[in-house]
Amino acid sequence: MEPPVFPFLEHLRRKDDEHLKLLAVFHFVFGGLAILGIGFLVLHYLILNHVMMNPETWKAPGAHPPPRQFFQAFVWFYVIMGTAFLLGGIANILSGIFLRRKRHRTFSLVVAGIDCIQIPFGTVLGIFTIMVLSRESVRQSYANSDP
Repeated sequence: MEPPVFPFLEHLRRKDDEHLKLLAVFHFVFGGLAILGIGFLVLHYLILNHVMMNPETWKAPGAHPPPRQFFQAFVWFYVIMGTAFLLGGIANILSGIFLRRKRHRTFSLVVAGIDCIQIPFGTVLGIFTIMVLSRESVRQSYANSDP
């Protein structure tokens, strides 16, 4: 006869699997939004470039075009933010894949910690990911799925 503990453990394992699947989906969505943010940066750059570098904009009396260094500072901003969006998006998508496969738990924890900086949605996703991956039952399921 089976001890009464096993049905509870099976229920806990199913809950952990559901939570990991949901977290994986949210990591995919968050990664996709980060990569979509690159499109917003490109659009913003094109608009700013058109406004700043268009001589027609500065023909009004008393209007002086901003110095070229001003626009170059924005170019560095676009490069840095675009790189951050790209790396964050790739990291979240990889984390989603790893969560589904129950692999590389530490990688997902690091990504969750970095996500916590991105207020408000990244913070929520990061905290819930850390909470789920910190459960002893999830740790054991990761250990059991490693080859």
